[in-house]
Order: sequence, then structure tokens, then C-alpha cells
Amino acid sequence: MSLFRRIGIIARLDKPQILETVENLTNFLINQGVEPVLEADLATMMPCSKTSSAPLKELGDHCDLVMVVGGDGSFLGAARAIIDYDIPVLGMNRGTLGFLTDISPTDFEQELEPILRGEYLEEKRFMIEAKIKRQNRPSGEGIALNDLVLHPGKSARMIRFDLFIDDQFVMNQKSDGLIVATPTGSTAYALSAGGPIMLPKLDALVLVPMHPHTLSNRPIVIDADANIRIVVCESNLTYPSVSCDGQLNITAAPGDEIHITRRKGAIRLIHPKDHDFYDVCRTKLGWQSGYRQ
Repeated sequence: MSLFRRIGIIARLDKPQILETVENLTNFLINQGVEPVLEADLATMMPCSKTSSAPLKELGDHCDLVMVVGGDGSFLGAARAIIDYDIPVLGMNRGTLGFLTDISPTDFEQELEPILRGEYLEEKRFMIEAKIKRQNRPSGEGIALNDLVLHPGKSARMIRFDLFIDDQFVMNQKSDGLIVATPTGSTAYALSAGGPIMLPKLDALVLVPMHPHTLSNRPIVIDADANIRIVVCESNLTYPSVSCDGQLNITAAPGDEIHITRRKGAIRLIHPKDHDFYDVCRTKLGWQSGYRQ
């Protein structure tokens, strides 16, 4: 008997082998007595499927677990879509790196069987949100599981901005921008920019400058409940962008204020029983794996 009665399936749509994986996964779930619910766009790519479907934003209303077949990018998009639903998410890796997607597409049956019985690890990952104000009026907003990034957009110019944390002035910075990353995102873009790796369970954010003009600017780790305010200086000649997980871009203007805070709620991420964060780092980042007693 499966702990989960209905499992939503979200997948990348650009690779035929992923659709084949979804078909195999769907058949397996049905044989386990579980009803698959395909995301609506995915369902149109599998016309022979007799399973039910639902739009991405409504998938959480129809299932008690969501599975993401793809890479970390697919997982990030799914997380933003179901953040308001208190349902767990499980990833099957059909991407490249796969920090968030644990299940192997080749051995998924053996790995899924104990999970369906309720034998798994669960952790909560918080998200952050950005709200842009222009002349004290809302101008745009977005949420992210990995990171929110202020960057020059299409311009090659540096941008200048003031940084405040909990209404305390921190610095005036001239750089290519600023990465505000969660512990989940600390192994993504922030890591490539020189930020630290943070354990997923930490209640913290890291602010990583991108190619700062002043070389003494370094990453800062702050409390996850801190209020971050970035003021884009009036002297800027370009309109920078705020990127949400690298998938959604919001245009800012000179004089705008960008408010970044922890978002209400969290993503319930589940793993196989033998999941080990340090082992993931060794595997994905190519750390030396040898061990001597």
C-alpha cells in the first residue's frame, strides 16, 4: 500500500527521453495502486496517456505528492508553483548536476518503492521574495528557492546601489550586481561567484557581490529573517534586472527600492533514507572521495 494516493508529475518537455521516463514512471505508479496526475502541458505531449491532468498552478489541489522529472531548473520552477500547498516534492534527475533531484531514472523502481511506503527523509527549504517599489508604488515582485540576483541585464556596465540590512546602512557598492542566496542556492550561482556552501538546515542567507569594484567587498552571511533593502542609485545610466532563480526577470530602474525577505511557507523536500548532503557534494562537485580510517 502506498502512503500517497495521487502523485502529480511535472517534467521538462524538450527531450524525448524524458517523456519516455514519464511513461515508465506513470506505469509503475499505476501498478503500485497510485493515481498519477500529469501537469497539463506534459499531458498534451503524451496523447496516449489515460491519466488525469491539471494546470501547474492547480496541481497541488489534486495530489498529495509532486514528482519532478528533470534537472534542478525544473525543480525550481515546480517549487515556485506549489509553495502555497503543504505537499512534499521529490525529484528524479534527468538534467545535468541534480543537487535537488535524487532519484535515478534507471533505478527509480527500487528507489521509489520504500518512499511510497513512507520510508524517506524530509526537510523543509524556505524561499525568498523580492518586491520592487518605484516612487513608493509596487513595480514588480517574484519569489525564488535558490537566489534573487540584481544584475545589469543586457548592459555591460557596472551598477551602483546602496545596501541596507534591517534598515541599517551596510555599504554603497559598484559592481556587476549582488546575489542573495538561500542555503539551497548556496551551491548554485552564489558558489560560482565565490560564496560559501551552507548546510540546507541553516536559517541564513548569503549576500555575494558580483565582481565588485572594491576588492575588499566579500560575501556576508545574515539571518534568514533579516529585511534586505537595495536602493538602485539615481546615477545609474542603465535599467538593471532582478532575476528569480535565473528563470524570471523583473526590470528595475534608477531610484527603485528592492525589498528582499523570507517568504511565508516552505517547500517540503523528500529524499531516500540514505540521502547524505556531504555525499551529494562529493559526487556533484568532484571532491576527493577517498576515505581512510
